[in-house]
Amino acid sequence: MAGRIGGDDDELAESHDINITPFIDVMLVLLIIFMVAAPLSTVDIPVELPVAVAEPPQRPLKPVFITIAEDLELSIGEAKTTFERLYIDVGIATMQKRDTRLYIRADKSVPYGEFIRVMNILRADGFLKIGLVGLDESAVTPDGQIPASGVTGAGQEP
Repeated sequence: MAGRIGGDDDELAESHDINITPFIDVMLVLLIIFMVAAPLSTVDIPVELPVAVAEPPQRPLKPVFITIAEDLELSIGEAKTTFERLYIDVGIATMQKRDTRLYIRADKSVPYGEFIRVMNILRADGFLKIGLVGLDESAVTPDGQIPASGVTGAGQEP
């Protein structure tokens, strides 16, 4: 409680105003405690992780490549196809084996939505093992030639 000095009748009357000074003091002390304790709670523990010695999986003898050209023309291997016939032609190329890994390669100017459209068609048909093919930029020669070793694949298995 706080008192008020002054007034008409020279008596000390009770003040019904809230004194927030102690509240602010407590909050500042808590702020300082948290500022000091926060860096102490984020201690990094040095851990040496083991090295994986597994060999990369064998590349299939006849991989199934789905190519999306710059003009959004689809090909399975060397055979041209359309978005509507994609699942039929992929089924023929894989002999309906749903566990076959498919490799998608797309021109870098292909819109992301069209790329996802191809993946959605494949997923809806049950093909879940999809690899993405890209170029290793360090393997491209200065004259723009791409050696066969410059193609890399990054697998995706949902």
